Amino acid sequence: MTNQLSARMPELSALEIFLAVATTGSLGAAGRACGLTQQAVSSRISSLEAQTGVVLVSRTPRGSTLTPSGAVVAEWAARLLDSAQHFDAGLATLRSEKRRRITVAASLTVAEHLMPRWLVALQADAARRGVLPPEFILTATNSDHAISAVRDGTADLGFVETPHVPSNVRSRIVGHDELVVIVPPDHKWTRRRSPLSADELARTPLVTRESGSGTRDALAAALQAALGAAVDQPAPILEVSSSAAVRAAVAAGAGPAVMSRLAVADDLTVGRVREVAVAGLDLRRDLRAIWVGGRMPPAGAARDLLTHITRGAVG
Repeated sequence: MTNQLSARMPELSALEIFLAVATTGSLGAAGRACGLTQQAVSSRISSLEAQTGVVLVSRTPRGSTLTPSGAVVAEWAARLLDSAQHFDAGLATLRSEKRRRITVAASLTVAEHLMPRWLVALQADAARRGVLPPEFILTATNSDHAISAVRDGTADLGFVETPHVPSNVRSRIVGHDELVVIVPPDHKWTRRRSPLSADELARTPLVTRESGSGTRDALAAALQAALGAAVDQPAPILEVSSSAAVRAAVAAGAGPAVMSRLAVADDLTVGRVREVAVAGLDLRRDLRAIWVGGRMPPAGAARDLLTHITRGAVG
C-alpha cells in the first residue's frame, strides 16, 4: 500500500508563495508577485512554518532571508513545483485530446448503416466552422459488447439496438428501425396468401447473429410481448457474427432470418431476398446512444456527436 502524506505536507500554493519570498528577498515584493498584500504573505508563511514545524524565514527590518532550513526546503519546493507544473500541463494535454478524440462502440446496424453518415456530417460541420475535426475510433460489435465497452471505460460512447439497456448507463434515443422477416426468393413462405403469425415465427429455426446481438434480443422481446410469455425459440439453423453473413446465408437458401430493414434494403430492392409479412408482431425498435456519467456525455467530441445527431442535423 502506498504511504499517505502526513498532515504536515503543505499545499502547493503555500510553497509558491514561499518560493516568491525566497526569490525576491522581501515579503512585500513576494506579495506583489503573487497578487497578495504583505500581511497576507506574512500570514501564509507563518501558517506554513506552523504546519511544517520548521522555521523557514528570518524577518529583519532590512528584508526577509531564508534560514538554513528554509534554504533546503526552498530547493525541495522548487523541484516539487516543477514536477507539479509538468503534471498540470500533462493533464491539460489529456483534456484537450479527450475533447477532440472519441472512442465509439456501435452495434453493427448502427456502425454499418448510420455511423458513417453521422461522422462525415460532423467532420464537415467542423470544417465549415474552421475548427479541427474530431478524431474517431470506431469499433463495430454487438449491443452487449458495446454496453460492456462503455461501462468499463474503453468506449466514450456506445450505440445499441437492444431493448434492454442497463440502468447504470445513460441513454438517449437517436433513431428508429424496423425488423423484417426475410427468406430466399424460392422459399415456401413467399407463396403464402396470409401473413405469417407470431407463433409460427417463434417456432421456426432461423439464421441468426450470435448471442448478445441487439437484433436477436429485439426479436425475443417482440415475440414475448406478442405471445404474452417468454418464448423458447428453437436452436438457430445457422449462427454467424455479422449482418453480411446472415444476408448471404439467407440468399443462399439456408432459411429465414429476422434483420434490420436498414441492413437488407438493397437486397430487398434487387430481389436477392424476399420480405414476409408477420401479423400481430411489432418489430419496430429504438436505436440508442449510451454513456456513463451525467445527463450528457462530458464536453468534447462525444457530446458534440450526440448533440449533432439528436438535433437531426445528420438525418
